[in-house]
Amino acid sequence: MISVVAYIHVKPEDKEEALKAAQDLVKEVKNESGTLSYSLNIDEKNPQTLIFMEKYKDMDAFIFHSKTDYFKIFAKKIEKFSLKPAEIKILKEIDSI
Repeated sequence: MISVVAYIHVKPEDKEEALKAAQDLVKEVKNESGTLSYSLNIDEKNPQTLIFMEKYKDMDAFIFHSKTDYFKIFAKKIEKFSLKPAEIKILKEIDSI
């Protein structure tokens, strides 16, 4: 399994639009067969940071997700709302419950 944690730091004045774009993305992702979980979160200590916690069946599923039209549209939208480039961590899951 592949886990991904993505941190997106948005401009305070664009937070609501960024959040809407992120929620629209989540709605699309739920139809991906290789995506096991995909959650959108906000950092309580820094509410301008959106955090995606993602889990994929394998690397092929993650690559498929990254190449979808709706993900590409989201990436373009979020780029204009961001304070800096997204921080993306790709992890190989060892164990979980």
